[in-house]
Amino acid sequence: MPKALLALLALCCVSTGSLAADFPPGMQTLEIGDRAPDFKLPGIDGRDWTLDDFADGKVLIVYFTSNHCPVCHAHDPRFMDLVREVEGRGVRVVAINPNSGDGLRPDELGYSKYDDSFEDMTPYAKEHGFTFPYLYDGATQATAKRYGCLATPHVFVFDADRKLRYKGRLDNSRYPDPATVKSRETRDAVLALLNGNPVPVPVTKPFGCSTKWREKIVNVEEDETRWQSAEVTLDEIDAAGLAKLVENNTDKYRLFNVWSTTCAPCVEEFPGLTRVSRRMGLRKFELITISTDLPKNRDRVLAFLSANRAALPARLKPSLESEGRTSNNYLFTDPDVDALIAALDPQWEGPEPHTVLVAPGGKIVFRHNGMIGETELLDALLAEMKETYLE
Repeated sequence: MPKALLALLALCCVSTGSLAADFPPGMQTLEIGDRAPDFKLPGIDGRDWTLDDFADGKVLIVYFTSNHCPVCHAHDPRFMDLVREVEGRGVRVVAINPNSGDGLRPDELGYSKYDDSFEDMTPYAKEHGFTFPYLYDGATQATAKRYGCLATPHVFVFDADRKLRYKGRLDNSRYPDPATVKSRETRDAVLALLNGNPVPVPVTKPFGCSTKWREKIVNVEEDETRWQSAEVTLDEIDAAGLAKLVENNTDKYRLFNVWSTTCAPCVEEFPGLTRVSRRMGLRKFELITISTDLPKNRDRVLAFLSANRAALPARLKPSLESEGRTSNNYLFTDPDVDALIAALDPQWEGPEPHTVLVAPGGKIVFRHNGMIGETELLDALLAEMKETYLE
């Protein structure tokens, strides 16, 4: 199986009967012909919504989506295309976020600047141009269980009598490029119902990020324990060694940060760097820190790195081993500052902290001198590395 697909499956699931053991208590399966389960959920517009609020539509689309999922990021624009296509034809639409933040590990957020909280739903909906209610089910997840939401995205289409006529995926492609779409089952189902015809394919398997059930909090807590106890290492490096790292003959993006324990802005920004590194832990990304402290202060540097959890995500350890490396944190040993600048970024004027993002092949695609905020850094990374799976 290709490595890219293995990484994808680490985040996502295809709905099959074998997943039954992962279902939470109270999970049910809607069959074709079943009536739409009722709900009462808060929307980002400040009011509660129920099923009765959508009673006037000839067709009702219930679209389970989420803020963090890269498959949703690919599908939501195409879903909006469908919404615009059927506008004015009596189709009612409601989107529901089924996820609980309690069931999300930090490294599952590496494709989004948003988490799946109710608060982040508003900017997410605005960014994607949602023209329909976006409701939050993460507090109890009762609605997701009644509908049998296996993943995000997961689509349910009901007729005028609110009987289920289609359930499954939006379309066949997990990629953002519309040219990769070969079948549009949700669109076919909606148009068939509007035209009084049978739905041609009533059931498909949803593909996306598995629903983040509150019951997964145990796994999240275990992940936090592992992270807090992970070993933090520190190696020495000279200009030649740094230049070799910047060449980046790998398939990873490398974020270099030059800092020191005597630099107040460096110390202030550092926790944000390590949080971003952990968030990107399932992606082809590596944070490499370069301390300019004097070699005699090595113990102080290592203590600071340990306190701020500058650990290497477990997924990257085999990659470092293949390169013959033992750390992602380095103490720069050359006394010549010009050698450091030449090896890392000749455009750097010298003040710390300094941060550069190096793409595979060695091209610097982002640089920032001075303290950078966590949100600004994450925005820059996602702009370059993208928020969806790519072909």
